[in-house]
Amino acid sequence: MSWFTQSISSTIGKKLLMSLTGLFLILFLVIHLAGNLQLLKGDEGQAFNMYAYNMAHNPLIKAVSYGNFLFILIHIIDGIILTRQNRAARKVRYAVPTKDSKSSWASKNMALLGIIILIFIIAHLKGFWYQFKNGSLSDVVYDGVSYPNGYEVVAYAFSQPLYVAFYVICMIFLGFHLSHGFSSAFQTLGLNHKKYTPFIKKLGLLYSILVAAGFAIIPIVMFLRG
Repeated sequence: MSWFTQSISSTIGKKLLMSLTGLFLILFLVIHLAGNLQLLKGDEGQAFNMYAYNMAHNPLIKAVSYGNFLFILIHIIDGIILTRQNRAARKVRYAVPTKDSKSSWASKNMALLGIIILIFIIAHLKGFWYQFKNGSLSDVVYDGVSYPNGYEVVAYAFSQPLYVAFYVICMIFLGFHLSHGFSSAFQTLGLNHKKYTPFIKKLGLLYSILVAAGFAIIPIVMFLRG
């Protein structure tokens, strides 16, 4: 077994991998949100459709998107393994369960939050990504150029009150997941100091609120627009 394999298979290695993939996904969410906000321009989807088309035909973006799927998978598998190891370790260490008053609700329930987010990702891919990729979209023409009308699919989904509610609730859970994951990732990478940690935690909280609210506001606005 090589040193790399030994390092990755160790608990520290798994936590490091969890942090690195998490930070990549944190960056991806900002980019993804910026693109999705094109839906709110009020131009009947022109900006969003042109953005989606350019993203789908950019070789670099396509490579990053495939890498993103890989990192999501690694992040999920690593999270499951670490959760099981942590639970096993607690059973060995403690005869009587104890409560850590300093731990936030999010930190105690990261596994549950991860499962909810995974369910959302599967529903999201089925509802949007699959339809974008299987060639079932109608076409729309801007300045003589034809584009797949992905906006039509999104607008229909966000006209359904139950789906809007599901989407918004999942974004709330995403915010909780990010609020702990952000600071935890930097802590694992060694940035754990009384001078920097409070700032990182506040930055993580701000990031989680803005990103979750940014994603949640899109279906709400589109639903209210009718």
